[in-house]
Amino acid sequence: MQETMEKTKAMVQHLAAVNRILEKNNHDPARLIPILQQVQDVYKYLSKDVISYVANSLDVPVARVYGVATFYAHFSLNPKGKHIFRLCDGTACHVKKSHGILHALYEKLKLNDDKRTTDDMMFTVELVSCLGACGLAPVVVVDEAVYGQATPAQAVKLVDDILAAANVEE
Repeated sequence: MQETMEKTKAMVQHLAAVNRILEKNNHDPARLIPILQQVQDVYKYLSKDVISYVANSLDVPVARVYGVATFYAHFSLNPKGKHIFRLCDGTACHVKKSHGILHALYEKLKLNDDKRTTDDMMFTVELVSCLGACGLAPVVVVDEAVYGQATPAQAVKLVDDILAAANVEE
């Protein structure tokens, strides 16, 4: 009984941010995309539970919410790490050897094409089609900070800097 109550309390706290987002958007189904964007900003991805909760709260079919979440590449249904490395693989970046950066990050973080998030949920590496900064190729975006003319060594140093900062905070 106690365990069930604790799980219920945890779920209510977990969904508190979703409730605030829904309230801010007046529970308007026409605002589904902005609602999902805001929810993903908080949780870094859209879980099945959150998708169902949003659908029920907006009184729309779960399939509609799921359809929107899977149609737009911006949304993720998989958990992401605290720090997200987005590596451009557009033509300019690819020609300037962005894959060397990808392989350096994979090696440093013990990731691969099938496993893109570290076990400790600290890092996620994403390969994207274009970041719109071709003149800076190859480009890496880390938590919204853009790094142009990046090298494998610089990408690994970014990981080390984040880890060092995390150790200082503890």
